[in-house]
Amino acid sequence: MNRDKLLDELTQDILAYVMHGSFSDRHVVSEIAPDALDERFHDYERLVRLHFILRPAVVDFVESLPEQLRRIKTQTQNTSRRTRGSVDGRINWGKTLQARHSRNPDDRSLFVCEHRTESYDIDENLVLKRLLSIIYTTLDEAEPYLRRDYEWITDRWRESTDLIERMRELFERNVHVRRIRSPASYEPTPRMLQRAADSRSELYRTAARLLGDYEQSIDGDEAAIRSLLETTAITPDDDETLFELYVLFRYVSAIEELSDDRFEMRTIESATQEVARLSQDGTEVVLYHNSSGRDRGLKFLSDISEKDREDLSRTELIQRESRRVANTYFLDDEFSDATGRPDVIVLEVTSDDRREYLITEVKNSTRPETIRGGIKETLEYLAFLQQDETFVYDDPAFGTGWNGVLVVQDLEDTKTASLDEQRSIRILQASELETKLSAVVERML
Repeated sequence: MNRDKLLDELTQDILAYVMHGSFSDRHVVSEIAPDALDERFHDYERLVRLHFILRPAVVDFVESLPEQLRRIKTQTQNTSRRTRGSVDGRINWGKTLQARHSRNPDDRSLFVCEHRTESYDIDENLVLKRLLSIIYTTLDEAEPYLRRDYEWITDRWRESTDLIERMRELFERNVHVRRIRSPASYEPTPRMLQRAADSRSELYRTAARLLGDYEQSIDGDEAAIRSLLETTAITPDDDETLFELYVLFRYVSAIEELSDDRFEMRTIESATQEVARLSQDGTEVVLYHNSSGRDRGLKFLSDISEKDREDLSRTELIQRESRRVANTYFLDDEFSDATGRPDVIVLEVTSDDRREYLITEVKNSTRPETIRGGIKETLEYLAFLQQDETFVYDDPAFGTGWNGVLVVQDLEDTKTASLDEQRSIRILQASELETKLSAVVERML
């Protein structure tokens, strides 16, 4: 399954689970955000905003603003005001005589004066002000990253060292921008956006288009999400992470298909490390990603360090001694005895009388040596899986044979065994996940 196919599949999954609030958007965002990104951007809206200001069209827009704002549009308004004893503005004699007649015909000190004022609060300017506010706020939050040498930063932000400061100066001090009121929470309305889009001015047409693109991304428009994932500022550089996300969503899909509405999918709070939870009638199905099972008392620790020396094989003796040598040599870093952690999934099923685990390793490869390594790692995870300091599986050490899954890329023209013919763990190819993963999950449920 190539990168384009993974992106296509992820686009649909994110629409189905993140936008509808039935999956942890914080978890997905943390996987598609660059490693260098600060924790504060690990929520969907801020990630969209960061992606938005990195678009070349937005940089073009900011670079052209000083010149464009000189031609900002205003609306002339005439207001009338009564004065007594003085003239303030141009006298409207018709209204003056009418006012005197209705009040006191002999009062020659009463005047009605006309004032012409410029109003900046037209629809087009409110669209512009909202867009500038989004860019200004996001640039302020993202400035530490824009000034550093990160590969995912648009070069033009980095090369134009004064562009960020110019945008800040413009938003805070430009006389035209300051005179436009801040839009209300419900503004700009669709009518305002349409008027800006139909304007003769390129400034307003561009502002309407960019703001529309931004709002579509926030609303979860499929094309906008696809653009979000395809941009290097958002999409992981490595296909391994995309493949892991694809497998993760296949688990969610398989569980929902098998549950037949018996379980209710709910969004997990961002402060927790669970990816998703389904629960009903005393049974819980909890999905973890990477090492996020640690807050449930899960560990993947070898028992080599606890054995007496005479009970160790030569291989185990070498493993234990190598770790002790490393811990002695590296004074600042404590080396863990953990065998590792699953790349993608720990699926935990609990009820009053049982607790089951499904451990999944993912290898984005078709190389036999890589797959053999994945088999060994998956077996190690099962053999060393501990819950509250106790090994989960003793005899047999790998569970029932359905507690471990290795997912690999599609093997072309290679004969492989069926699920029932395999032993100790189950190996699935990418294209088999849609049809065969449910059989594995069903054993757990």
